[in-house]
Amino acid sequence: MKYTRLTKEQFEALQEEFTRFLATQSITADEWQEIKRNKPEVAEAELDVFSDLVWEGALSAAKYLENASPDQLFCFAVQTELIELIHVKVSPNTADLTTAAGREWLLKNLKDERVVIQRGSKAVSEDRNQQLFGLVRQGAHIVDGSFIDALLKVIN
Repeated sequence: MKYTRLTKEQFEALQEEFTRFLATQSITADEWQEIKRNKPEVAEAELDVFSDLVWEGALSAAKYLENASPDQLFCFAVQTELIELIHVKVSPNTADLTTAAGREWLLKNLKDERVVIQRGSKAVSEDRNQQLFGLVRQGAHIVDGSFIDALLKVIN
């Protein structure tokens, strides 16, 4: 596998897509049940292939990732050749950056002495999706970027 297998919950959420995937492999619902019973190694391989396809699609479309804890926020804005990082750290018990209220406080109080912002960038590697998957493995989540865009507007 290139990435990791989707969780049971992720497979359940993508059941319709998985059914279409099996159909492209000319596997009916009855045949899938038989494969799971009699050829578990084939079923495992199909789950792995589907997982890689899902990850590849999600990572290819990703433009923003975040890794948040109550007092730190790592924001990644993915461009064609560059990944921009904004690292925000707030003093403990100042604001919970995992909540909407904490992020609202942050946007209004960027100049507060309890807020430290660092910025950096890194070139996008030859295998962009593997690079982004590395961030996911470290705890980042693909996000829509609305908060990152708001943050960039305020700090630029």
